[in-house]
Order: sequence, then C-alpha cells, then structure tokens
Amino acid sequence: MKQTSRRTRLVVAGALVAATAAGTTLGAVSASASSPSPARTVSGAEGRQDVHKGDLTLSTHLDVDGAAKAARAALDAAEKENQHVSVAVVDRNGNTIVALRGDGSGPQSYVSAEKKAYTAVSWNAPTSELVKRLDQTPQLKDIPGTLFLAGGAPVAVKGAPIAGIGVAGAPSGDLDEKFARAGAAALTE
Repeated sequence: MKQTSRRTRLVVAGALVAATAAGTTLGAVSASASSPSPARTVSGAEGRQDVHKGDLTLSTHLDVDGAAKAARAALDAAEKENQHVSVAVVDRNGNTIVALRGDGSGPQSYVSAEKKAYTAVSWNAPTSELVKRLDQTPQLKDIPGTLFLAGGAPVAVKGAPIAGIGVAGAPSGDLDEKFARAGAAALTE
C-alpha cells in the first residue's frame, strides 16, 4: 500500500489537539489515558502543541482506498455468480467507510450489509460463527446495530480487528459470507 499522511483529531485533557501521523495508509493516532512521560511536539493546522508521549498510541486502520478495493472485490465475486448484493466496509470502530449497493439488490440489503460488517468487526469473528453463540447468550442479538446472520467477515492485522466487511442480498448467508471473504482476501493479497 502507498505511503500517506493523515490528520487525526485527538481530545487530550479536554483540549482539541490536531496531530499529523505519518506512516503507512494503515496508520493512525489515538488518545489514551496514562501517566505523564516526556513531551513530544506535534504540528497540525492549529499550530504546535506539546503532547505527552504516553498519551499517544499507534493503531492500524483501513484507509478508504483499501476499503474500496475490498468492497469492489466482494461485489465482483457476487456479480460473477449473478447475485445482486450490497456490500459495506466498516472501520475498527464500526464506522462505515464504503458501501456499495449492487444493481438489482433489495432495499433491505444495504442496511443489512452495514450491520453484518459492524457485527463482524465488533467480535473479530465471521457472523456465521457468531450466530452459534446465540444459543448460549441470546441477548447478544439485542445489541444495537448488530445483525447475527451469516455474511460478515472481519479483517485483522496481527490478530487485531481493523475492519469488517458485510454482504447482504444473496439467497443464503453462506453466499453472502463467501463474497465478504473475497473482499477480505483482496486486502491480504
């Protein structure tokens, strides 16, 4: 993946600090609560600010180009099998990065794809596996924004979830999940 620079807004002790984190397209900066350590200067649109080194951690996030690549790969896999689906890719926090509504897909498929992607990244597991957990904990299905139907696949780096891909609209959840996995595979090639 190409190198880019990304600006991330941080809330540190109630003050908004703009920081620029340079790294791979999967790079980002997030705030954490910890004890003070030597200060580090970061520059942003609002000027220079001193930030304690211990207040910043690097984490891996999927960028929009990667999300679009994954969504397109999932939609292409479905189209090769003449299936009309919608695809959604969410980031590690469950926010939708890319959503594609395939030609001829049903009106419910768009929202279902987003919820499947959100569910997969939330538990870092394929939604077909999560459906099995409902036997022991049926109230999981009551968590807002989730959908416990096959068709969601997580994307992980070093075991940590960075994104979820959801597909909905095929005649079975197994097909939806097959297409979601095709999207995830496009990111690891």
